Amino acid sequence: MSEPNDPYSVFDPCIWKKDDMYYSLSVGRKSVGPDNKPVRANYLFRSKDLANWEFMHPFVEEDRFTRVGDDGACPYFWPIRDRYIMPFFSHTSGGQYLLGDYDKSRDKFVVTNHGKFNFGAVGPGGVHAPSAVPDGNGGLIIIFNMNPGKPTVGWNQIMSLPRRLTMIEENEIGMEPYGDIESLRYGYQQVDAMTLPANEEIVFKNIKGNALEIIAEIDPKDAQMIEMNVLRSPKKEEYTRIVFQKDRGKRKIRPYGTDVPRQPDSVLSKARNVYESLITIESSYSSVLPDVRSRAPETGPIVLEQDETLKLRIFIDKSVVEVFANGRQCVAQRVYPGLEESVGVSLRSQRSESQPLSLEAWQMKSIYEQNEGFVANLLE
Repeated sequence: MSEPNDPYSVFDPCIWKKDDMYYSLSVGRKSVGPDNKPVRANYLFRSKDLANWEFMHPFVEEDRFTRVGDDGACPYFWPIRDRYIMPFFSHTSGGQYLLGDYDKSRDKFVVTNHGKFNFGAVGPGGVHAPSAVPDGNGGLIIIFNMNPGKPTVGWNQIMSLPRRLTMIEENEIGMEPYGDIESLRYGYQQVDAMTLPANEEIVFKNIKGNALEIIAEIDPKDAQMIEMNVLRSPKKEEYTRIVFQKDRGKRKIRPYGTDVPRQPDSVLSKARNVYESLITIESSYSSVLPDVRSRAPETGPIVLEQDETLKLRIFIDKSVVEVFANGRQCVAQRVYPGLEESVGVSLRSQRSESQPLSLEAWQMKSIYEQNEGFVANLLE
């Protein structure tokens, strides 16, 4: 435990071993931000016996990415391919990560990039604290608890789907669902390739449900926006919007490779300008229930190459919607439809036509029903 005058705080430790020493990363803030306001900090300790710990120093260096007011709760520090990643949770702005290099000679984490697992405030209905472990193949398996979006008695958080994080560029991670999710599928439906006319919502007759997996590939063409409505009631009193907006901003990406020196001149010579698109879950009309709190649009950036199609993998689980886009981004939040008939799915193309190349959907079994025999055996 830390004392009031200690230059560090101790909670949410993450422990690893280097050589013959154990290291522990703890959470806190330090008042060095603008106007002496607090910013995220993580404090490093070491021990030979896991009982007696020596405070070393703040661990993270060159963090110019996180916000004033953030803290670095629930940190995990792991290698990801030849880099290192530190997922953490901010009580101000939710799940995030820092990406960089581990300077083992100084025991410092030198940050080169940053990303988010949710893109707004912690609540209502946002992604909360991470838990992470290496997958043994250079990637990381991460799972989150998610905050409620309506008043409840006591603690009410649920787990997200596991995600596998991988390196795909020098400072970019890939993100895909992980695990034997396909074993829960049944009731397969599909929609063949079609042309989606401009400014007309197409409601699918055979694809509906509130426990669904949807896989869609869409060529946006010149459409300014592709909108999929899920958990939609027939008269549209309730619906949750999943929105893709193409080419909304420019940034620079460095190439991945262990053979690429990280000095500025050599890196910048191989960098490329890309246009970021946006993937959004918007819940303003997700529920007619008076106690449900809608979340501001949950919007994450995603880069699609010039001729790349939009590939969505969408999971709907009663009060949870998780959207994976092109293996590079995920947006997720809680929604609470109040009408039993809010199970529809539709597509819309804004301003210009687009072309859905394929759309597949499965009903999804309850994981508890799927494993009830296994659970029963445990209880015997």
